[in-house]
Amino acid sequence: MRTPLITREGYNRLKQELDFLWQEERPEVTKKVTWAASLGDRSENADYQYNKKRLREIDRRVRYLRKTLENVKIVDYSPVQEGKVFFGAWVEVENEAGDSMTFRIVGYDEIFGRKDYISIDSPMARALLKKEVDDEVVVRTPDGDKVWFVNTITYMKD
Repeated sequence: MRTPLITREGYNRLKQELDFLWQEERPEVTKKVTWAASLGDRSENADYQYNKKRLREIDRRVRYLRKTLENVKIVDYSPVQEGKVFFGAWVEVENEAGDSMTFRIVGYDEIFGRKDYISIDSPMARALLKKEVDDEVVVRTPDGDKVWFVNTITYMKD
């Protein structure tokens, strides 16, 4: 089960994608399908087949985005979060070997295409919640427990 949270920035990005698909790309592809269909034989019409497929992809994504945007809860920055790891935090952690990582804890729909974002539902994020700087964090992984230390916690203040 995915936690239905999203940052304001993530919500706006999904909303922009929905608006673009619905108001710009879909009408354009619909015109191409109509034009290609007017040429007659659709069975060998690559333009028609490709654009019809693209239209189905757009419609599927539009349905997904509408449902997602309806069901997520936007989490804005709040000063009470300062000093502890909560949703939306940028966290730098380090392990005993000195390897460090910096990432932001966000909603599931925000992680794609970003190597510096992790889902609130990931083992690392779950282990970090409510921790403070210098806390030791044990993360359960398929390879066994891993120990990390919290170096910094920062929030983007919108």
